[in-house]
Amino acid sequence: MEILAFGVQSDEKPLIEKAFAGQHEVRCLDVFLNKDTAPIAAGYEIISTSVNADLGSGVLQTLAAGGTQMIAQRSTGFNNIDLDVAERLALRVARVSYYSPYSVAEFAWTLAMAVNRRIIRAASRTRDFDFRLDGLLGRDMRGRTVGVIGTGKIGEAFTRIAHGFGMKLLGWDVAENPACTELGMTYVEKERLLAESDLISLHVPLLPATHHIIGEEALAVMKDDAILINSSRGGLVDTSALVTALRAGRFTGVGLDVYEAEAGLFFLDKSLEVVDDDTLARLVTFPNVIVTSHQAYYTEDAVAQIIDATVQNVADYLARRRSDNVLVPRPPRNPGPSFGSARHDPKEKP
Repeated sequence: MEILAFGVQSDEKPLIEKAFAGQHEVRCLDVFLNKDTAPIAAGYEIISTSVNADLGSGVLQTLAAGGTQMIAQRSTGFNNIDLDVAERLALRVARVSYYSPYSVAEFAWTLAMAVNRRIIRAASRTRDFDFRLDGLLGRDMRGRTVGVIGTGKIGEAFTRIAHGFGMKLLGWDVAENPACTELGMTYVEKERLLAESDLISLHVPLLPATHHIIGEEALAVMKDDAILINSSRGGLVDTSALVTALRAGRFTGVGLDVYEAEAGLFFLDKSLEVVDDDTLARLVTFPNVIVTSHQAYYTEDAVAQIIDATVQNVADYLARRRSDNVLVPRPPRNPGPSFGSARHDPKEKP
């Protein structure tokens, strides 16, 4: 059988082809699935997609009409999929419920330290042989307070690193993670976490309850010299409100690996085009802000695990097996233990 894979990065292609070798043929496309590219899938029973694919009602109907019966998404997040429509069309949908949490946690800390120690500015200066230290003053992390919003697998990995720095640990989630408690984390109300934390990192999925969890009110509660990191989902942060706060001179630094309007921008080369997103254009001009292109998950280890899980999802579909990765048909209702649990973690990737 030939499988069609959309949105395959150049680094991923040889890994995907090797993983499926001897089992199925795989056709890798660098274009992302949307209403314009969906007709390409005609005749393919199985397709694989990335997290920035458009799997809304119209696209799903086009896929079903073309003979697609199974969608294997190469990500943990699935907020881009209309599961109700997929179920009505009898499409089987599977995702990757788990991969290395360290990839995202370590990258979140990379962003935190980069904005804290002004790494981008320093590197840019030294390329011009400017070795002054003016404007590069950072802070020790030891002894300061970190607030972790979402303490599932990725939040726990982030917390372990914070513990290694010798930080005071505050956490917020719908359920406590015993591993974080053992590290010395104190679970508190979200408002207290925002008010007391020197560094805040987001590790919850994008759900109606978490949309703009960092909005105007939350930003107002935060310390003026706080550091904010988001390596989870762009929609967790009200970007317009964040820009307003930054324009007022607030925050030591902000590191964003995701952006709420990233669809149609991230994973693409827009360097020769006029980008008409005024909010993003303003955001990247702030010297204390780093924006990266949804790459936190992008390590050899995590990508290999994502691809292996995708291969297994295809094998399970062909063998008529169910697994925890299957989203449609729907599993029994189970709210899961926490926002950041393996069942509900979104970033995580891609």
